[in-house]
Amino acid sequence: MIKKLLAVGMCILLLTPLAGCSKKEQASESQAFKMDTIINLKAYGPKANEAIEAAYKRIDEIEQMASPSIGTSDVNKINQAAGKEYVKVHPEIIKMIKISIEYSELSNGAFDITVGPLIKLWGIGTKDEKVPSDSEIKEKLPLVGYRNIRINEADSSVKLIKEGMSIDLGGIAKGFTADEVIKIFKEYGIKSAIINLGGSTVYTLGQKPDGTLWSIGIQHPRKERNEGYACILKLPQQALSTSGDYERFFIKDGKRYHHILNPFTGYPADAGVMSDTVVINSDVPDCNMLADILTKVTFVSGVDKGLKIIDSIPGVSCIAVTTDNKVYKSSKWNIPLENLSSEFTIAN
Repeated sequence: MIKKLLAVGMCILLLTPLAGCSKKEQASESQAFKMDTIINLKAYGPKANEAIEAAYKRIDEIEQMASPSIGTSDVNKINQAAGKEYVKVHPEIIKMIKISIEYSELSNGAFDITVGPLIKLWGIGTKDEKVPSDSEIKEKLPLVGYRNIRINEADSSVKLIKEGMSIDLGGIAKGFTADEVIKIFKEYGIKSAIINLGGSTVYTLGQKPDGTLWSIGIQHPRKERNEGYACILKLPQQALSTSGDYERFFIKDGKRYHHILNPFTGYPADAGVMSDTVVINSDVPDCNMLADILTKVTFVSGVDKGLKIIDSIPGVSCIAVTTDNKVYKSSKWNIPLENLSSEFTIAN
């Protein structure tokens, strides 16, 4: 068995050097391991250090609420009470769950936070990863279904209807966190920054101090991290999220098993997509959280269904790299694919 764990799926390129910055362009950069991934924050401005410190404090708060592996988290409390009772949680957990349900409906179930039992069964990215038997998967599938989540907004409580159910906010929490970091940066007067949560969630605030756009390298899905890019995107102020079968996976008997599970089959999604990248305009509310969700929607649904959903949402665009080395673009995609790998061809 060959195991692979990549914390960063995208890389930030061509950042403005620290040297030569004026006081107004004073830069601060910090990297930390939080939310089970590598986080890199870089901000320019007189209060950049304070902004980043406040951002990390906020990230810790969210992790304490949303991590299923922390015994005192709201998510863990919900899961422990499945089939028994409502659990009072923080309003921000309610917000994440409500938006998750909304996009589960929009995607006809392709995105579903109740895949927790399947995630635990496969254990991908942990020491317990395995290929479960068909019978094990069939046993867990009845526990998957977003329609079995109940929310009582009057007292900010949540209940999972079936005992054994569990939710996992891994497909939305980093996006929510990026949106919160942006709020903090703006409170500190930061007008130029880049927020990189594990490479899969990136937000570019403003432009670089020299007035140029941020350059984002999209990881080549079949090369080692930092050893090859599918393409490079130059962005103004936008949210960007990517999902891929190369981020957390293992190979057994020549077959790749990755962490993005299909809620209908219980197996890793197999819709012909190796990776997809969603870009959302910064004026769209909760843009990072939505980008985080929508990459999973396209990955699970496949190009045809996924891009139709993307096209139906204002301010959202997407590219998808398929297993036959083609790149598909949604109808509103207008960002040049610079330095596109010669291995890929544009399909539309």
